[in-house]
Amino acid sequence: MAREQVMTADSMASSGDRPGVVARPPLLYGGALLVVLVLRWFWPIPLLGRAVAFWPGLALIAVGVGTAIWGRRTMQAAGTNINPARPTTVIVTSGPFSFSRNPLYIALTLLYLGITLACNTAWGFLMLVPLLIVMHRGVVLREERYLERKFGEKYRLYCSKVRRYL
Repeated sequence: MAREQVMTADSMASSGDRPGVVARPPLLYGGALLVVLVLRWFWPIPLLGRAVAFWPGLALIAVGVGTAIWGRRTMQAAGTNINPARPTTVIVTSGPFSFSRNPLYIALTLLYLGITLACNTAWGFLMLVPLLIVMHRGVVLREERYLERKFGEKYRLYCSKVRRYL
């Protein structure tokens, strides 16, 4: 019985050690992209000529994927969790995190914009505004409050040296 109480207390303590984001960022971006593609299906609103939008879209996709891989590998090498629903074990300040505090979210945005251009739809840009508001308020600000509570001055110092986005 005493063993069960200790395990429950430990699991409750660890469940509070996370930022409490509204949803995992890839799901937010994927959901917005799904809405964009459905809207495009029913009411296409092209941005540019197909060939003009396609190649810059592919370039953004490549940069987004490359940035995501770099950021993910940097976090894995530092030994921290990538999933924002799990506890952060260390503040990562190397690799792409030396340029931005949120390179993985920038990578998702680049990927989203690349797909929007490759699909040549204005809906992607219209959906980007609410998507970025949800990301900023429901993910980034929550993560920042969590990291400041957990790491204190070390995180504040990192914030003073590295921009939130770009």
